[in-house]
Amino acid sequence: MSNRKIPITRLEKFFGSEDFDLEQSMGREWLEGDMNFTLVLYRIDRQKTKTDNVYGETEEDGIKYLPPVEFRGYVTIESPDNIDYANSKLSQMEPGNLKVGVYQETLDELEVDVEYGDYIGYYETENRVRYYSVVNDGRVVSDNKHTYGGFKPFYRSIIASPVNDGEFRGI
Repeated sequence: MSNRKIPITRLEKFFGSEDFDLEQSMGREWLEGDMNFTLVLYRIDRQKTKTDNVYGETEEDGIKYLPPVEFRGYVTIESPDNIDYANSKLSQMEPGNLKVGVYQETLDELEVDVEYGDYIGYYETENRVRYYSVVNDGRVVSDNKHTYGGFKPFYRSIIASPVNDGEFRGI
């Protein structure tokens, strides 16, 4: 791939870069200004994290983190699952996944990227933070859902699963 920039003109007659920029700025104003869902991203420092030489698994207390970054995104928490175990009277209520819609431009401005395995903290109340581990970093953005009218990609849908208390407590 070359680094040469080629303007996208396939929809130029009806929708061009000025329209795209306007739509994106209005969407960001609504999301980041009005909705104001604040999340904290804890990125794993993959250079300093200690792993074993055989399987590449992380050593106990070997995970190192980059400084946390606060960002805004659209939050949806899925309904919890009630898991029944076969041939048993045991069941367990599992919290639902966290889905975050975030503008790629927001991540670019913060100079961060969300990757598989990173942690996201979300304040459920003023004094309770629930932590989630990223299971889908939303990198495939070439579908119609993540492009504006097929013009070009503009946001990512990130999915994260809740972690058990004690697995991650922030930095």
